[in-house]
Amino acid sequence: MAGVPKSDLAFSDIFSQKNSRLPDDTVFYAIFPDFTLNSNPTPTSEPSLSSSLQSLHLQILQTLSPFTTDYLWQHESFTLSLSSLPKPSCLCSSHLPHLHGKLRFGDNLDDEWFTLFLLFKISTTFPSLSIRVWDTDGEFLLIEAAFHLPRWLNPENSLNRVFIRQGHIHIVPKDRLLSPNLSDSLRFIINHSEESRASESIQSAVKKRILDYPERAQRNMHQVRVRVPVSVAQVLKHEPCLISLAVEGFYDRDIDSMKYAAKMEKFLPKGREEELVCVAVKMSRAMYAQLVQQVFQAPKNYPMPNRSDKVAYGEAELGLKITCGLEMMYQLRKREGLEGKGRTWEAYKESLERSGYFQGLLPGSKEYQRLMHNAEEYYRNSSLFLRTSEMLSAPVKRIDEILALPHSPDEFSGQEVPPSDDDSWLYNGEDELNSALLERQKEMDLYNSKHKKKQNGQDDTGPSSSSNVDEVGLGDIAKTMQDFVHKVSSYKGAEVPENRNLKEVDLDVDRFIKDMESVMKRQGFEDVASNVDIEDGSSSDFDLDESEDESDIAEPSEDNEEEKDTFMHSYSDAMTEELKPTSIAKSFVRANEQATKKDEGTSNATEDMDEDFTPVDVDVNLVKSFLDSFSSQQGLPGPASNLLGLMGVQLPHDDKKKGK
Repeated sequence: MAGVPKSDLAFSDIFSQKNSRLPDDTVFYAIFPDFTLNSNPTPTSEPSLSSSLQSLHLQILQTLSPFTTDYLWQHESFTLSLSSLPKPSCLCSSHLPHLHGKLRFGDNLDDEWFTLFLLFKISTTFPSLSIRVWDTDGEFLLIEAAFHLPRWLNPENSLNRVFIRQGHIHIVPKDRLLSPNLSDSLRFIINHSEESRASESIQSAVKKRILDYPERAQRNMHQVRVRVPVSVAQVLKHEPCLISLAVEGFYDRDIDSMKYAAKMEKFLPKGREEELVCVAVKMSRAMYAQLVQQVFQAPKNYPMPNRSDKVAYGEAELGLKITCGLEMMYQLRKREGLEGKGRTWEAYKESLERSGYFQGLLPGSKEYQRLMHNAEEYYRNSSLFLRTSEMLSAPVKRIDEILALPHSPDEFSGQEVPPSDDDSWLYNGEDELNSALLERQKEMDLYNSKHKKKQNGQDDTGPSSSSNVDEVGLGDIAKTMQDFVHKVSSYKGAEVPENRNLKEVDLDVDRFIKDMESVMKRQGFEDVASNVDIEDGSSSDFDLDESEDESDIAEPSEDNEEEKDTFMHSYSDAMTEELKPTSIAKSFVRANEQATKKDEGTSNATEDMDEDFTPVDVDVNLVKSFLDSFSSQQGLPGPASNLLGLMGVQLPHDDKKKGK
């Protein structure tokens, strides 16, 4: 068909990792048997390989059956499918035959952790398997063990490194395989399992989340009494798992689907004349919360009991939400099944847009509609359309089969219905939340404690801090600081690059000065500034005294003399006035402070007057400030220790203050 993508846009490519965004709230998993790596497959060996893979598939499903039979999944159940020869192209691998699957957990994170438990169970039961698992966030096993990972491991280099094997987490080391492909990583963890096995802290952090499964999976279930029409009771009696689709239909409803709930053609054909029966329905806690926490108005034709009977009304209100959700799900699936659309069609349409099939045309235009019609016709003739249609229509067909069986209110009216489970967990989750936060805080504290010890190099049996400070050499701190600033700093500030061999910043100083002069309109200012500097060998300071000696300042040029005098005097007066009421000037150590203190014959007045003209010793003040800041950290990480560490200087802690 002209104008429609041909074989160059195969449907299998729609879901490739490069061409499609991963679905939200979905966990992916792939199982790689060792026998797929032992030899290169040939046309003669392909049937044997596929047969082995199918046998393994059945064994795994049989092993998991006791754990999954009674479990109600939020959206999708745990499934495994074969990706076999000759072209096992999928998200997991493009060349290795394997088993794979995906599960959308939505708002119920317990589904994801239960899936992880099942994968660990598979790995312990079948030791010759390697398993990959990831979700929309990436390697979520590494995220869970973030405080225990080696420093070299990050999201950029974690691809094809993390696996589950024989009940343990394995991480392919970077020094052994720099950029591993899937086959190399699988062979490495098979042949060097001890070397690739992750540390015990990583193992514990992950396994702690699945430690109480499968018991927790059963605790996650909630049974409740509801009043529903007979048709709904009949469906849930034969297929209890359809409750998940009913809750999903109700929770994700929109204006279009609400039209089906208003009519209730399938599950309430008699309208208000329909009789409600009391049944017990089991669902997950997440589903129960999604139903209870939403306010919903009953359609006009729905037979609700009188509000005076609070118990019956509450049971009917919950049953109303289940019934409407089941109706909306049924009608939507029926329509989408006939059209064969859904998520696969949306993914196919997105691939057409990325490939430029619509040529930038506006949606709704005549040419756009023509191209869309051709694409829909091509899609309906594909095998993917048939598979999608069957998948969407499966619940619809099953409901039709169940309702075709004879059923009446008498089947449910005489049954004894157990009371609803206690739902206090829905309102008293603060303790559990605080416990989880406290556990995370402990991990953070332990992580910070370990890194603090590494950073400070603390040694309880080492010499006292005073002796170590002397060994460091206070003069070296000032010199190292100057080297650090001159080497690393730029117009952006002092930064710590990964490579210390930095090139100098390409800055045209003359051009910069001229630009500044043109803006400030102060020609010759650099002459003034250069003559204010103190001689080499001593530190500089602004003279804040109003009676400064103008003879120390070079004579400016005649053109700018009046302008510069006005600026300098105004600037000096403003600073002096600002700092007069403060004691900042007395907080600095001056160059001849010690000599002045020893001169007992000098009067206090003379001493104070001389102090105004005494330059500040920048080096001494720098070291003093460093030591004061380091001491105020009290052994914790802080700016002083961080900056000294960058300069290659390590100061010991003051053990005397700790009572040692």
